[in-house]
Amino acid sequence: MKVLTFLIFAALVLPLAAGDFQSLFDGKTLSGWTAENGGQPGGGWVVRDGELRLQGKGGNLISEKEYTNFELEWEWKLSEGGNNGVKYWVSKVEGKQWLGIEYQMLDDEKHPDGAKNASHRTAAFYDIQAPSVKTPLKPIGEWNLSRVIAQNGKIQHWLNGVLVGEVDTNSDAWKQALAQSKFKNKEKFAPGHGRILITDHNDPVAFRKIRIRDLDLK
Repeated sequence: MKVLTFLIFAALVLPLAAGDFQSLFDGKTLSGWTAENGGQPGGGWVVRDGELRLQGKGGNLISEKEYTNFELEWEWKLSEGGNNGVKYWVSKVEGKQWLGIEYQMLDDEKHPDGAKNASHRTAAFYDIQAPSVKTPLKPIGEWNLSRVIAQNGKIQHWLNGVLVGEVDTNSDAWKQALAQSKFKNKEKFAPGHGRILITDHNDPVAFRKIRIRDLDLK
């Protein structure tokens, strides 16, 4: 199984470009992030003990920079029954709403969304594709490590060192799955480039060690 996983990984995303990881959270400030309107993030987002925490109404956080091919990593932990997510290839769809593919983060056992739809569970391509293997989710209150790798339209979702899902956004299978999702009528959804977005779903959550590697760099 380990060999097969490696071969799948290699076929989809290797060779990787040599760009270095860059921090998206310095552990001290919200530098590099804005609110949806481009202004300062809401007061619910606070930095404590090197962690980015949501402790009240903060609104969505959006990165100042856009990315196309990238490797994104972050550590996170939820509150009991909590819900959050990290989106990428985010753009303002139809001039109204910031949308992109979402790496779902959920208390799969205690949040009702986890029982509603497998594509709403942790590490899913939210509402589009469920994880393809059993996800090694840590108990609530413990840190999880997530990774998204996007290169040439192919995307992988990793959780705690395990490849849990992959898609090819140029394939008919992806287009069919998208057509059956809540994003089916969203023109130019996830256009292959865009910003990173951390959601506010009104539940306490903590992040740390958020970093990204631009795979377009030579």
